[in-house]
Amino acid sequence: MENLLVRPYEAGDAGATWQVFHAAVRGTASRDYTPSQIAAWAPDVVDEGRWQRRRSAARTFVACQGGVVAGFSDFTDAGVLDMLFVHPDFGGRGVARALVGRVLREAAAAGHSRLLVHASLTARPAFERFGFVVDASRVAEIGGQRLANFDMSIDLVRADGVPN
Repeated sequence: MENLLVRPYEAGDAGATWQVFHAAVRGTASRDYTPSQIAAWAPDVVDEGRWQRRRSAARTFVACQGGVVAGFSDFTDAGVLDMLFVHPDFGGRGVARALVGRVLREAAAAGHSRLLVHASLTARPAFERFGFVVDASRVAEIGGQRLANFDMSIDLVRADGVPN
């Protein structure tokens, strides 16, 4: 995507990243989950301070197009790619690929040899295109709702020690 900037998360990004998350779940993911599951996953009200702390606790990266936050992704110290969300207005333009590429490079540089992700039904095909493999099917519970998803992983270093 032309003029796409992927940069580290900043404290002022909390509201914009929440809006991306909310729009992605309410829009893109709604084709794979029930309205009750979507409402539990992305409620209309957020504790922005809690959201800010969670984004800051992970190594979060933000994709901006023309100064607008188009998406974000992260990884935790435990080696989990915890979030990857792209605003529906920017879907299909390479935003997710740019974010995942940055996360994979940063995670490898931080010493991780593997990353895990709990991928939604919606995100699974994208993660497969990025090289992740399904390790197991699972069910997550969010706000009293059970949501099908997948444990997936990607090796950041080949068996011979060379980065992928």
